[in-house]
Formats: sequence, C-alpha cells, structure tokens
Amino acid sequence: MTALGKLFRTTAFKLALLFLVVFGIGSGLVLGRVALSVKGLLDDQIAQVIDAEINGLSEQYALGGVRRLTATIERRIREPGASLYLLANAAGERLAGNIAPLPVDRIARAGAGETRYARADETEAKRFTLMRVVLIRGGEFRLVVGRDLEERDRLRRVMGRALVSSLFWLAVIGVVGGLFVAFRVLRRVDAMNATAGRIMAGDLAERLPVAGSNDEFDRLATNLNAMIARIGELLAGMREVSDNIAHDLKTPLTRLRNRAEEALRTARDEKDYRAALERMIEESDGLIRIFNALLMIARAEAGAWRDAMAPLDVGELVSGVAELYEPVAEEAGMRLDVAVESGLSARGNRELVSQAVANLLDNALKYGANGQGGEVTVSARGDGQEIAIVVADRGPGVAPADRARVLERFVRLEGSRSRPGFGLGLSLVAAVARLHGGKLELADNAPGLKVVLTLPRGAA
Repeated sequence: MTALGKLFRTTAFKLALLFLVVFGIGSGLVLGRVALSVKGLLDDQIAQVIDAEINGLSEQYALGGVRRLTATIERRIREPGASLYLLANAAGERLAGNIAPLPVDRIARAGAGETRYARADETEAKRFTLMRVVLIRGGEFRLVVGRDLEERDRLRRVMGRALVSSLFWLAVIGVVGGLFVAFRVLRRVDAMNATAGRIMAGDLAERLPVAGSNDEFDRLATNLNAMIARIGELLAGMREVSDNIAHDLKTPLTRLRNRAEEALRTARDEKDYRAALERMIEESDGLIRIFNALLMIARAEAGAWRDAMAPLDVGELVSGVAELYEPVAEEAGMRLDVAVESGLSARGNRELVSQAVANLLDNALKYGANGQGGEVTVSARGDGQEIAIVVADRGPGVAPADRARVLERFVRLEGSRSRPGFGLGLSLVAAVARLHGGKLELADNAPGLKVVLTLPRGAA
C-alpha cells in the first residue's frame, strides 16, 4: 500500500472528511438561509416602494383623472432610477409608461406578482419585474407599477458564486488539513507500531514514544509503557523464580535423595528405616511449604483472591496473630509488645492478611534477637485513609541497599542463611500488600528493623 493510500485509509482523514461534509452542509444551509432572508428583505423593500408609488399616482388620479395620471406617469419615467409604469386600456393597449404592453391575462385582475417585461423600445421580454396591478374606473383602465428585479437577481448570483467558492475552498482546506492531520497521526501510530513490533520480538526494554503534549496518544502510550514495564517485571520475576527454584530446591531434593540412598545402604532393621523415612517426610514437608508459599504468592499477584475479600477488623486480626506468637516469643526469651487501636476496618482477605502479619512476626522473632534476648513490638493504627501495621525489632536490621532485594523471592542475606527458612516470607507480604492496594516499607528502627504494612481503609 502506498503512503498516500495509507493516509486516505486513516481514521483521522476519514473524520476530517466527515467534519468537512458536515461543515459544508451547515455552511450551505446558513448561506442559503441568509440568501432567502436577503431576498425577502429586498422584496419587502420593493413592495413598499411600489405601494408608495401607487398611493402617489392614486392621489394624482383623484385630482385630475386619467389625463393627470398620464401626465404624472410621463413625468416620472423621465426621472433617474424611475420605477416601471404601464397605463393600459381594457384591451391591453399602452396609453402611457416605459414598458411594452403586457399580456391581457396578466393584468386582467388587480393584484401583485412577478412577470417578464420589456422596455418600451424592445419587443422581447427578457427581464423580471415585481409588479402590482390596479384597476381604474371599474376595470376600464389598468395601472401597472413595478420594479426591476435585476439587482436582486444579481445579488442572488453573487451569493451563489460565494457559496460555491466557499465550499470549494472549504473542500480544499479540509482535504489538505485532513491529510496533514492524518500524516501526523499516522506518523505517531507507525512509530508506536514499530516499537510494539520490537516489543513483541522480545525487547521488553523498548517503550512507546511520548511526545510530551499530554494528548490522548501520550496518555495511551504512558499507560501502555507502564503495562509493559509491569509485564517486564513479572517476566523477570518468573525467570528469577525459575532460577531460584532450580537453585534452592536442588539442595533439599539432593538431600532427600541422599537420605533415601543412605537408608538403603546402611539401614539394618525396621527402626533405621523408620528413622530414615521420618527424615525424608520432614524434608518433603519443607518442600511442600515452599511450593505452597510460591502458589500463594502467584495467586496473590494474579489477583485470584479478589473475589474472597470481605470487611475485616484489622485490630482484632493483628491481636489474634500476636497472641498465637506469644509462646514463641517466651520460648525465645524475647518480649512481644502489642499496641492496637480499635475501629480499624478494612476490606480484604483475612487468610492472606493474617499470613502476612504472621510472616512479619516470625521474621522479627527469628532475626530480631540480640545477646540479651530481644524486644518485638507490633502495632496497628489508623493514618488518615490508611491503616498501618508496624512490626519492629531490635536485631541487626537490614542495610538500606538490601531492603528492596529482600522482598524478592528466595533472597536470603548472609546473616540469615544459618537460620531455617526459604526467603519467601517478605515476598508473600509484598504480594498481599499489592493485592489489597497497599504497600510494604522497610525502615531503620535504630537499632533493628521496622516493617510497615499499609492497607487502605474500607475498600481495597
């Protein structure tokens, strides 16, 4: 398809032509209405002049009869810009006036109308007149007074030419403007299509061009760029998850196989086999927990839990989870302080929010201990239109450079590799926060780590 053909097929050009047709029809109607109004105004003015002439001639007839009327007509036809006069008898013969005799049937009755006429020295009627016929002496004489309509017709022709010329230039400007607009639109669309082709080819670093005019194309490109960026993040996360699963599950699977092989090689009796099977079951349970956590994160990020959301009391939920972890804190020799405001209502999934709070408490109790035990505080408070769930400890904390990284799947810092875990707890909390329209932030507790899970009030 040629470049000009592509321009003609664009929606912008078709819309420009549509607007051109609509505007042309509107302009024609307006100019036509103006022409009719002007014609009506001129006709009214001509009729008023004719009426004034007839009134004057009627006065002259009343003063001197037909003789004086004839003399008055002969005098008036010699004046510049004179009207058209014809005084004829019942047979239609001209007695006075400056136009040729008219057909008898046209002047047989009194009234007004338009007709062709010729000057007194002409034989062929070529012009039009707006005339009024008056019967005198019971129909014995006919007095015709009229005005030439040439000026009115000339004005109509001028307006007709103006209309045609205006429509012609309107069409020219509309087509040129439509092509210009279509060219600009097509150029931006082609640029978007080219970028989209590179993105479909696998280059997710490409972004649709934004002109900076903040028009509908810029808004579309901005939203699509945000969508592409999110898709890129999800794909990168999938690749990273795949790599991490392959790397992190290799060790427990290898350990599981080695224990089975060791049991086959060294077990002597039922007791040895039973002990080996128990260790294998324990290892399998750990793998199942990993896959359950991954599945929960994937479902949360995909929004599969949105239909299961309901009103929940965040304060009551946090208090309940903290109560479950009080024995764990006592066993670890740590103090667990709870400060929860009442009336903290949100809309969300109870299971997911409970799991998120449990993960935060588990991490705080696991990594927040110091040499003298430790202290963990959990609180829930309202902050405007948001609810903040804060879990803080007095442990070593997380360096600012690592705070974004620890939210990724299977990421475990060097200081935590000696502790049990899989590096999925904070990833799940972050996914739950995004699902509920909230956010997860890690901050310094000076010393220790403070984790803030924010949820919107009322509706997610």
